[in-house]
Amino acid sequence: MAISHVAAGQSIDVAPYGPALIDARTVALFKTEQLEVIRLVLMAGKSFPPHKVAGEITILCLEGRLDVTAEESSQTLQAGQLMYLSGHVLHSLVALEDASALVTIVLRK
Repeated sequence: MAISHVAAGQSIDVAPYGPALIDARTVALFKTEQLEVIRLVLMAGKSFPPHKVAGEITILCLEGRLDVTAEESSQTLQAGQLMYLSGHVLHSLVALEDASALVTIVLRK
């Protein structure tokens, strides 16, 4: 089944889920030829394994706390904090508490 994405010019609420976070899932909000935006949801203790992407990335923590490891250095992101990563950087995430984030990826061919 295809995932329905936000259409150009359409708004979407990315505010924190609060108590509803437990029922939320990670979802790609939209994807074009050059950009993908994902609403990432990780429950406390869960992780997103080490990986690389070709393009630049931003991670905006919307709620909770995330431990982001990039190039063997670790940093905690709290709600309202943003991190930028260059393309081709090995990175991973671990939720220190229930968390959601807005992830943008510049797509490179």
